[in-house]
Amino acid sequence: MTATDNASASTQQRSAVNDTTLNVDTGMDAVTLRVGDLENMSTYYANALAMEPIEEVSRGNGVHRVLGRGTTPMVKLVSTPDLPGVDPRQAGLFHTAFLYKDQASLAATVAHAAQNTNSRFVGSSDHLVSEAFYFTDPEGNGIELYVDRDRSQWQHTTDGEVRMDTIYLDPNAFLAEHLDDQIIANTSAQPGKVGHVHLQVGDVPTARSFYVDALGFEPTFASMPGVLFASAGGYHHHVAMNTWNSQGAGPRAASLGLGDVAITVPGREDLDALVARLSARSMQFADDGRSVRLSDPWGTQVTVAAGASSVDEALAR
Repeated sequence: MTATDNASASTQQRSAVNDTTLNVDTGMDAVTLRVGDLENMSTYYANALAMEPIEEVSRGNGVHRVLGRGTTPMVKLVSTPDLPGVDPRQAGLFHTAFLYKDQASLAATVAHAAQNTNSRFVGSSDHLVSEAFYFTDPEGNGIELYVDRDRSQWQHTTDGEVRMDTIYLDPNAFLAEHLDDQIIANTSAQPGKVGHVHLQVGDVPTARSFYVDALGFEPTFASMPGVLFASAGGYHHHVAMNTWNSQGAGPRAASLGLGDVAITVPGREDLDALVARLSARSMQFADDGRSVRLSDPWGTQVTVAAGASSVDEALAR
């Protein structure tokens, strides 16, 4: 690479950093869940969702265990047996959405989840931009398993919103069409990651002020009552915030369930832009050089880290 090429690449990198919005290459990282029964929950995510334990550390009286596909962390379970259970009416997690590379990989994971006696199947939907199946884990945390349609098939309204819908998706027909015996036998080897996180909040305008105005996500779908979808880089959504069960909820009480929402950005310059936005709003945050950590208006911890998803970063949260 010539000096001119280096300069051009540097300029392109700098131009990707925006003062008001997150980098187009922003993504989501492993979600942290506080759990009452670590072994039962580990077994569930390993058997029902075909994840594998990657690494764990002991911290104080608790164990932090990361599970995922290959070297990609997808969920961190933190043993906190003395906390009360998930309250479905408080702010927190609506569901963690795990994204798979194709319909066969999704079908194999859904088959595992459906056959697990600790799974509760909630439903399945065609969202126009994706196909999704919903479950609840043994401690009441919502789960979405999904595959995206190619972006060339996504449509937008005249207002620029991504067209999304909730159309019934026949689970038996989907599995009959897409199940592959070889993939089922090696489901844990199929790539997967956190695609988005859907949150319960007390009110949407306050959520918008935090996740859009401060963090820098851009609204993608806001015309459905009681919910806001937002993303970086034109994705249908990296985060969603709804009040369907939690309208008027105040700050979260300490409980099992969501412990951290993790976001990745390409580089330190993206964190610097975020820090500038937060400082301009006199918002409290912690910056350790590698990541910026803060809490949303309901006490949900959000960590924005520079660089690719890693087990070490997940364990540090």
